[in-house]
Amino acid sequence: MRRLPMPLTSTEVGEKKLQQGTEGPAAIENDGRLLYRKVILRIIPFIFVCYVLNYIDRVNVSFAKLQFKDDLGLTDASYGLGVGLFYVGYILFEVPSNLLLQKIGARKTIMRIMCLWGLISMAMAFVTTPLQFYLARMLLGAAEAGFFPGVILYLTLWFPDRMRGRIMSYFVLAIAASGTIGGPVSGVIMQHLGGFLGFRSWQWLFLIEGVLPLAMGVAALFVLDDRPLDARWLSRQEQDLLVANLSVHREPEGVSGFQAFLMALRKPMLWVATSGYFSVTWAGMVLNFWAPTIIQRSGVTNVLHVGLLSAVPYAIGAVGMLALGYHSDWRMERHWHFFTAVFAAGCATIATAFSLWSSALSIACLSLLAIGYLSAIALFWTIPTGFLSEKESPGSIAFISSAGQIGSLVAPVLFGYVSDRTGNLTMGACLVALVLFIGGVAVVSLKNFAKTD
Repeated sequence: MRRLPMPLTSTEVGEKKLQQGTEGPAAIENDGRLLYRKVILRIIPFIFVCYVLNYIDRVNVSFAKLQFKDDLGLTDASYGLGVGLFYVGYILFEVPSNLLLQKIGARKTIMRIMCLWGLISMAMAFVTTPLQFYLARMLLGAAEAGFFPGVILYLTLWFPDRMRGRIMSYFVLAIAASGTIGGPVSGVIMQHLGGFLGFRSWQWLFLIEGVLPLAMGVAALFVLDDRPLDARWLSRQEQDLLVANLSVHREPEGVSGFQAFLMALRKPMLWVATSGYFSVTWAGMVLNFWAPTIIQRSGVTNVLHVGLLSAVPYAIGAVGMLALGYHSDWRMERHWHFFTAVFAAGCATIATAFSLWSSALSIACLSLLAIGYLSAIALFWTIPTGFLSEKESPGSIAFISSAGQIGSLVAPVLFGYVSDRTGNLTMGACLVALVLFIGGVAVVSLKNFAKTD
């Protein structure tokens, strides 16, 4: 087998150009910007669309609930259980999925995940009992397991640490887009397709929004490349510069991905980071699964109007997230920016519980919650990817995500239970805020771990 030459460092690339007398330092810096713009335009739009579809298929149940709750005989508590059971399958299969990605690559992994979740999402249209609803949600979680941490890992193979605040923001922007697009689209489907061909409107919701992932999964094989050195649309010099800029930590030869993952589990930083991500998922539970209900309880009764208004917090949240992400990159500071985001989300959650007398005030509170939640997700993933090595990253990122998703399993059940027992959202909101504040403090404490390591 022909041995590939070692990649040039960014300094060596620059020296080579200067020796050739073709370009000066300003031109070299401009080349780097143009190169990363080229990479961003190739990768980000595709995975952005994939994640939009992923999130729509995950949270469209919040719109279906407005009608199928009575059809299936669900209470708020049983609906919360069904929402949470999604994360049982998700948690169980997330680490294995990411370890498999390390072996077979992102293209095949993303294709497998997207095709499976599309099929199961369509199957959700045919559930008729609470038990079937629970089972379908668990299977959907198992199918989607590994997508989010897989993409996080994939981005670390292309972009250096100094860019990750912005890059993660571009990716997480898909959550905002899914809320902005998915809300109105779901509202239109729920408003106008009921009874067509004998299907209820919530059945059409699952059928229509489950088709597109199948096509995108097949397209992943042709659009994505596993690593810079596999990309035929890059010159060898461009490939070398991308690899050199990553500056990843490497384990000794002979250490497998699974062994590196077990070594990473001994790091206290990994466990503290996991507790921080655990808190973020509580804010996501409120925004993604209860926002339509909150808007409806604030006095908006038309389903289409609920869908349209539910897009507003995501649109505002996207602007706030991008601003905080850029500021974090500019200051090269992550931990306090994260704390600011979760603190805002916690305060907004409490305020939402007291805003149900006004739809405008409810949407304003949900908008602040969206800014905090989206910013926290984007900023969080710049932190563990900074202290994990290349072989530690696949299993560790998936572990943080899956263990953190225990919050997504527990939060809707507790929130629904407390809401049923108290008859309002106040106590549940206070519980969510408390978890968020604790998570913010945990992530800030990672600064001290970094100083002692």
